[in-house]
Amino acid sequence: MFIVLLRFSQNKAQAAAFMDGHNEWLRQGFADGIFLLAGSLQPGLGGALIAHGITRDALEARVNQDPFVAENIVSAEILDIDPKKTDERLSFLLN
Repeated sequence: MFIVLLRFSQNKAQAAAFMDGHNEWLRQGFADGIFLLAGSLQPGLGGALIAHGITRDALEARVNQDPFVAENIVSAEILDIDPKKTDERLSFLLN
């Protein structure tokens, strides 16, 4: 399981120009079953994702395809988490 932090860079003002592409990238990640959650970092710091069922290398490649990352609107940090215990509702993360 991975947490991806997408923190705004100096180019934050250009986000609107690439929002459609970023949203399509998010839609594709959910459609592919890779993204489990996406949301905003508050207050207005960027975004975060939870990803599952993908290797780190494949996730890095996918993250680099995000127009926000490609255009340096955000910088991406990928945190690799090896789940050991979960609430039963998240037990699928242990597989």
